[in-house]
Amino acid sequence: MTGLSGRTALVTGGTRGIGNAIAARLLAEGARVVITGRDAGTAQKAAEALASGGGECRGIGLDVSAFDAVQEVLKVAGRDVGGFDILVNNAGITHDDVLLRMKEADWDAVLDTNLKGAFACVRATLRDMVKKRWGRVVNITSIVGAMGNAGQANYVAAKAALVGLTKTLAREYATRGITANAVAPGFIETDMTRALEPAARDGLLAQIPMERFGAPEDVAGAVAYLTSEDASYVTGQVIHVNGGMLM
Repeated sequence: MTGLSGRTALVTGGTRGIGNAIAARLLAEGARVVITGRDAGTAQKAAEALASGGGECRGIGLDVSAFDAVQEVLKVAGRDVGGFDILVNNAGITHDDVLLRMKEADWDAVLDTNLKGAFACVRATLRDMVKKRWGRVVNITSIVGAMGNAGQANYVAAKAALVGLTKTLAREYATRGITANAVAPGFIETDMTRALEPAARDGLLAQIPMERFGAPEDVAGAVAYLTSEDASYVTGQVIHVNGGMLM
């Protein structure tokens, strides 16, 4: 498939899991892809593995919570690839605890990466899209941003706020040919869900009408749609990919 041929995509947190699946799908659609990871060596190895299946993929080390560094690193990276057309804000962390025990440092770390990191990457790439009068921004939020989740006040707050950021961005830049949407995964089969105790897994599955966890590729498919020309009239929306857990 070559629906994104000639486009350049930036996928943050693209070294594994959902981000890696998104990068692979965008490569399959014909895009040139740049992925980020906190460790430059890990990002480069992941990019090489992705490119082995065809297409051009680069990996760069980047801590998205460091605003000034994001501006400098992505300025150079963008110049090297002729500017970014697509941004997928996927990078995220968790530091879970119930609210009364949650440390200020854990609150700040999660908000800095999951929310401020998305803002920083938008600021660093949006000018390219405005100049081209074409762009796609996809923010990866979460089902818990819509329904809440005990022990994750920081993560839920960040993911809910991403929806507001998405809608505001959509309103501000719709006339510039730029769309902004969010994808909210439910419980996806990742290292985290595989590590759950059997009773916990069974409890979650009982809440999912499809009776299975999603795959990273399910999320990647939604992102591929939102970055395509088929979604040129779709902006400010949240697409839930959760097997019916939240309707």
